[in-house]
Amino acid sequence: MLQIGLTGGIGSGKSRVADLFAERGAALIDTDLIAHEITAPGGAAIAALVEAFGPGCLRADGAMDRDAMRALVFSDATAKARLEAITHPLIRQVTETRAAAIRDGGQHAYLIYVVPLLVESGTWRDRVDRVLVVDCSETTQIARVMARNGFAREQVEAIMARQATRAQRLACADDVIDNDGPAQALAPQVAALDRRYRELAATSHREE
Repeated sequence: MLQIGLTGGIGSGKSRVADLFAERGAALIDTDLIAHEITAPGGAAIAALVEAFGPGCLRADGAMDRDAMRALVFSDATAKARLEAITHPLIRQVTETRAAAIRDGGQHAYLIYVVPLLVESGTWRDRVDRVLVVDCSETTQIARVMARNGFAREQVEAIMARQATRAQRLACADDVIDNDGPAQALAPQVAALDRRYRELAATSHREE
């Protein structure tokens, strides 16, 4: 099965693009959603998180306190490494289980992994056939995140500083969707890539 890694910086519009591909019948696995699942109340990462960071890392409902952990890992590289050592293997395990089920189902021409930190991870590039980058200017990113999350400009810039640069993402891209314009400009780009991916998937299947 053809496997696509979809990525982009914060505020680039990855989720909207992924939804448009899903509407056209693509299989989706969103690693950010999996990260939320394993850190939800009773999630697979909760026990290890409490052991590593203490009960203060949880909200009253038993989920990981994402705001508190975000502040901690921004100020403490060691804490970031400890958090990732807990969550990343679990995310990979769930991802691979779901991908296997999708491949075995045989109902989809191709599979898209939505991976916010695909470029930063250093491992995802070898796990997919193509990398699709949702691209927009840094000015657009900042404006969108400020409007969506209510963050101050400095908060958004700090998050962006921890991510790959726009140039680094584009250097890894096999395909690019431009999301700097109006929302209605996305659908035609997704439709064109959907056709391309189906052609590639069919060619790959014949070669197998």
